[in-house]
Order: sequence, then C-alpha cells, then structure tokens
Amino acid sequence: MLLAIDTATRMISLAVHDGTRLIAESSWETANYHTVELAPAVRAMLARASVEIPHLRAVAVALGPGSFTGLRIGLGLAKGLATARDMRLIGVPTLDILASGQPRRRERLVAVLEAGRGRICAQQFCWREDAWTPQDEPAITTWDALLDGIDQEALVSGEIDAEGAHRLQAAITAGKPLTVAPAAERLRRAGYLAELAWARLRRGQSDDPYTLVPVYLHQPGIPHP
Repeated sequence: MLLAIDTATRMISLAVHDGTRLIAESSWETANYHTVELAPAVRAMLARASVEIPHLRAVAVALGPGSFTGLRIGLGLAKGLATARDMRLIGVPTLDILASGQPRRRERLVAVLEAGRGRICAQQFCWREDAWTPQDEPAITTWDALLDGIDQEALVSGEIDAEGAHRLQAAITAGKPLTVAPAAERLRRAGYLAELAWARLRRGQSDDPYTLVPVYLHQPGIPHP
C-alpha cells in the first residue's frame, strides 16, 4: 500500500494505491493552509479507505517545482513517515505528475504551474515509447514569453488562471496552433503520482529520506529576473 502526497501548489492532492487499484483519492484547492489541512486530510482519507499507517509500504511525494511552503510541508510529512515507519520514499517531479494524466496526443504537451506575480512554470513534453517524455527543463516564464515561443501544434495543460485563459484564447483566435486541455485533465492528481511511484518501486528504486530535497527554480523571497 502506498500513500501519495502532492502539495506543490495551492492544489493539494492525496491518494492511496495498492499497486493494482487506486483505493482513495482527494484533491482540493487551499488558501495556502497546507500546514493545518494536510495531516488531518491524510488521516481522514486513510480512515475512509480503512487503511492504517502500518499497512503502508511506501510514501510518494511531489518533489517540485512548486511553492516553497507547499513543497516543504509535503516533503516534511513524507520524510517523517518514511523514517518513523521505515517506509520507502519516492520523489516525483511535479510536472511529470501532470503530464502522466494527459491522454496520448500527436502534438507536444506544454505543462504549466502557477508561479506567482504573473509568472508560470512551464515544461515541454512529447509522446515517446508510450509515455510523455520531457523535452526540456522546467523554467519560470510568463504567458507572453511562452506563447511567443510556440510555433507548432501544442496542447497546454495544468494550472491556468483567468489571465492565462484570456491570453490563451487570444492566441488561439490570432491563429496560434494551440489546444487547451479540458479542466478535468488539467487537474494534477495524486493517483498519477502513486502510479509513477509504483513503477519506480517495481524497478527497485526509491530515494533516501535524509538526502532527498525539493526542486526549486529560484530561492524563496528572491525575485526571479
């Protein structure tokens, strides 16, 4: 049994997966109350699924990019469970989780997260060998810069705020070869985090809870140029 925790952004998602079935899953948007909401939500979900902590074999966590506070809280809980209960720990990049939930497409995928102050984090993927494969590293950018760089068919998915939706629609109207994923597919779900983690476990892979660190694209409190 594996517990998956994704607190990388204001959208929190949790899941319990037994390696064959998704036993429970919960996702919600928080008003930056990760600290007070996470542990009670984990306890409630495990109780609903009739799963006790000793039943867990491993814990998976979204590794970033994401918000400094969200990543710190999620990774802290995951590390605490892994060390206290001698569980396997698996860290998975945040945008890999999002990409994993997208259906196969011929066009490239542009996965996005909100990064605050009008910025986004974006990474490109293409479909190869039955999976979405990263084509570059995640980077902080703006909607204008991202859209200026798109010159071939692309699917945009992930966290799209009102401003982003407006910019995307304007670009589509102007003839940019873009498709925006439906809202349900844009949700980053811990069920996919759990499946990516199980795939690593089956290959005999896991991470050291004492050395695993989150992925930050810039230092907290320091404006990105």
